[in-house]
Amino acid sequence: MKPIHQCALAALLLCTSLAARAHDVWLLPSATVLSAENAWITVDAAAGNDKFYFNHRPLRLNGLTVTAADGSAIEPQNQNTGELRSTFDLKLTKPGTYRLAIASDAIAAAWEENGERKRWFGTPDEVADQVPAQADKLRVWQSVRRIEAFVTAGKPTEIKPVGKGLELLPITHPNDLYAGETATFQMLLDGKPASGVEIQVVPGASRYRDQLEAIKLTSDEQGKFSVQWPHAGMYWLDADAQDNKTASSRASERRLAYVATFEVLPQ
Repeated sequence: MKPIHQCALAALLLCTSLAARAHDVWLLPSATVLSAENAWITVDAAAGNDKFYFNHRPLRLNGLTVTAADGSAIEPQNQNTGELRSTFDLKLTKPGTYRLAIASDAIAAAWEENGERKRWFGTPDEVADQVPAQADKLRVWQSVRRIEAFVTAGKPTEIKPVGKGLELLPITHPNDLYAGETATFQMLLDGKPASGVEIQVVPGASRYRDQLEAIKLTSDEQGKFSVQWPHAGMYWLDADAQDNKTASSRASERRLAYVATFEVLPQ
């Protein structure tokens, strides 16, 4: 029922949508702040039970983009997907802040056919041909997800909004974070301030703690929220939203998710 050309998209969404309900997803750079250009970093991409611990599945690199400070696209090097993680290398050839992102936007459907569970992922134009109009326990929704990390070579530069889906607009630069200080961000939905978004910030290395130590926040009327970093280390941020502004009349809701990784440095 699913065309061959959708296999890559389906694999991506399975890792970043369905599996992510039980397992977190992330991009993890080896470093986020470098003193000069022409330095190399390596990046891990995975889904797992514990923050930044590889114990479940790799995050597929379909939809991966790297954008330099001047807006140009940078080609990742040495892309590889193993059993527990995907990896790629990146040479920072230009000064400024780089945006690393894996984004997905597709229509998803789930139903039962002769007692068997069926799933489908694709574009709005394909729904009519691929998803039965009448089926047992039919659910159709739009799934929009963005997974990000930010890396700076030299002096930090401005990060501009993408304007699509749920995203974070830094007020405090994401590569200028220090333990004990407070950072302020703004959540946007389709380029506009998103109020009432529930946000969770979790320190890395949760595998080695008895408590998750999650910081739970809600964006205000202007979409803004602040985080006081308790200590240095890597942090995982997750935000979710839902509305009915779908790209297909067959979809009853739009599910949006945003994930980012931040490095907080010692004072």
